[in-house]
Amino acid sequence: MAAFFRRFKAALDGRGLRVAGITTDASPLYRAPIHDVFGPIPHQICEFHVLKEITAAILHAVAKVRKTLAGTVPKLAGGRPSKATRRTARRGKRIQDRIGELFEHRHLLVRHDLTPGQNKTLCRLTRGLPHLRTLRQMMDQTYRLFDRRCRSETALAKLAKLRGRVRRFKRVGRTLTRLFSPNLEKALTFLDDSLLPSTSNAVERGNRRHRKMQKTIYCVRTAAALRARIALDMHRDQRAPGRCRALLILHTERAGAP
Repeated sequence: MAAFFRRFKAALDGRGLRVAGITTDASPLYRAPIHDVFGPIPHQICEFHVLKEITAAILHAVAKVRKTLAGTVPKLAGGRPSKATRRTARRGKRIQDRIGELFEHRHLLVRHDLTPGQNKTLCRLTRGLPHLRTLRQMMDQTYRLFDRRCRSETALAKLAKLRGRVRRFKRVGRTLTRLFSPNLEKALTFLDDSLLPSTSNAVERGNRRHRKMQKTIYCVRTAAALRARIALDMHRDQRAPGRCRALLILHTERAGAP
């Protein structure tokens, strides 16, 4: 990584450019090379990767709840239930239906914004499961940390309060251990710089596009072909504003034509 960053810095120096900030994923491979090559520049950890770990932990907690409910389903003998066991059979059916609903609507516990109807569904599903409601509330507080309208100092104060609340709820604390990761503080760096991207989605999209090319176009698998494709993509992105203006002018002129 250090050798790659040195080559990249040499290319920028040759064009009179400098790096004002870097956004990467949570890999520990980047920290030391970035500091050694570029110095003390802002280093943003991708917001998407941090939130992905937290949402995965919450969905795992929902899966454990479904497994616990499945263990409470009463065992019945085969065949049609008798009059004495009908009540037990109905109770087992209600538990199975709730397990299915928790699986179908599990995304409501990690979704960014909920509609009034989705909020009503979530309240119904979490009835009798207060720790799931607490997890949803803490997920909302986690999303508020990444609000561009506040500075990193304010976000860090919110994070300290959230961590204190997690420590008080022992059952929830075992699920949200990711909130105590130092990567979360690094993911709030972008709040103090309006030009620093909060995610590395642009790079990820480019990687996915080139991996797709490698599956369908055999000649793109060589290093020279990959460099040419990357240069072509960069040239296309550079010309994108001009193409958009030209298309807008063409559509405007066509709409005004008799």
